[in-house]
Amino acid sequence: MELRVLRYFIAVAKEQNISAAAKQLHLSQPTLSRQLKELEAELGTTLFERGNRKITLTEEGLFLFNKAKEIVELTEKTEANLKGTKQEIGGEVYIGGGETEAMRFIAKACKELLENHSGIRFHLYSGNADDITDKLKNGLLDFGIVIEPMDKQRYDYIKLPATDRWGVLMRKDSPLAQRPFIQPEDLMDKPLLISRQTAVSNEMSGWFGKNIEDLRVVGTYNLIYNAALMVEENIGYALCLDKLVNTGEDSKLCFIPLRPKLEANLNIIWKKHQVFSSAANLFLQQLRIHLHN
Repeated sequence: MELRVLRYFIAVAKEQNISAAAKQLHLSQPTLSRQLKELEAELGTTLFERGNRKITLTEEGLFLFNKAKEIVELTEKTEANLKGTKQEIGGEVYIGGGETEAMRFIAKACKELLENHSGIRFHLYSGNADDITDKLKNGLLDFGIVIEPMDKQRYDYIKLPATDRWGVLMRKDSPLAQRPFIQPEDLMDKPLLISRQTAVSNEMSGWFGKNIEDLRVVGTYNLIYNAALMVEENIGYALCLDKLVNTGEDSKLCFIPLRPKLEANLNIIWKKHQVFSSAANLFLQQLRIHLHN
């Protein structure tokens, strides 16, 4: 498979239309159609369901689409960093993380680095720990910010001087909203929204003293913003970290901490034996300096 053809395939999959994709790629429609048919022949499978007005991906096509995006992204990342080594010091740094106030440490280190190396570019990816570690494993991220526990056999890490507190996001008119803290028995019969990531489920099972599957879970979330909208609509109570959702006077929501207290320590991680680009290596040095100071 040629990288050029993978880019063609991605464009068609996004546009769902050969003519629109051909125009975007500055190709003739027959040329693009021929390239796609050759790709299907090379792979021995059908990638598209061709309709009158639009084309959609088959199951095999969807698999290739996700992998092709990763291949193209990794190639572009590699090219950018190799070009950066030939210049004054530039390149790309890819950082993933969940929603946490600890990202302020990363932001400050980025700012300090850019003051001396304006050719560096930072790319941020938001996702939960499962998403982040998957992209680290595939080389699509240089660093990830994740909550503990994490696999210390697979990753090198720096512990960030920040701790996030777990609690419950709820409406201010909820029967539990006036309590100073929330205990496990308060939530046993309540509709719950919980994080989808594996480590959080394990932590919550320990706090509740029972399996998450035995609770009244009405939904799961990846990032808290959309879950907060569900809470506003009175669908349930969201177990989440503090300081991520507006709970001020103009908000319908409030955050009540858990008791026994449950906190999350945060680490910035990277693959063991990782060979960094010049830009990523400089970022790590700058972060160490920032945290030391």
